Amino acid sequence: MLLSTSAIAQQSDVGAWYMFFGNLKKKESQFSLHAEAQYRNHNFGGDLEQLLLRSGLQYTLKDNSATLTVGYGYILSQAEGEVNNSVAENRIYQEAFLRQKVGGVQVFHRFRYEQRFIEGQDFRTRYRYNIFVNVPINKKDFSQGTFYAAFYNEIFVNGQKREGVEFFDRNRLYGAAGYKLSDNTAVQLGYMSQMLNHRSKPQLQLSLHHNLKL
Repeated sequence: MLLSTSAIAQQSDVGAWYMFFGNLKKKESQFSLHAEAQYRNHNFGGDLEQLLLRSGLQYTLKDNSATLTVGYGYILSQAEGEVNNSVAENRIYQEAFLRQKVGGVQVFHRFRYEQRFIEGQDFRTRYRYNIFVNVPINKKDFSQGTFYAAFYNEIFVNGQKREGVEFFDRNRLYGAAGYKLSDNTAVQLGYMSQMLNHRSKPQLQLSLHHNLKL
């Protein structure tokens, strides 16, 4: 799979995203901290599309059915090619993350509301909904050593419609192979199709997911 995805990524119309998602939580606390870093490329590597740094303060319900988050993100975007035309964005967001289990399959729903302060543009907001599905392959649970298939679909809708900004922003459809390195750490290698109003682009994604409990 690594060889085939590497060959695909070397095509000029395929991007590659490298991502880290982390959570820090005390065992007996319902509060936790979220940290996230994403290095997104127009190509396989070297032509920066976006550098995204996101953090958040989280509160999880006692039955673990949902987590609420308020957070901040910094996003640096660059145009494709040698002329970068960098644009910085400061983003505030609120999020509800709901957990379900259907047999041995994990199902998650994420609702996110964003307030976006983009350099050189008017203030805008955006609504996002994402459904995640994780299916274990060699075990019945998601403990250490589990191989699993991961899928998600996320739709983005803008809060304001104006010249150059459509109501529909984008849709992301994703499929990946995942592996649990430990009970609290997983890695995924996948393929995402990002569909915009007037074009679409495939992205390879390599991500590390880590939950640290103190």
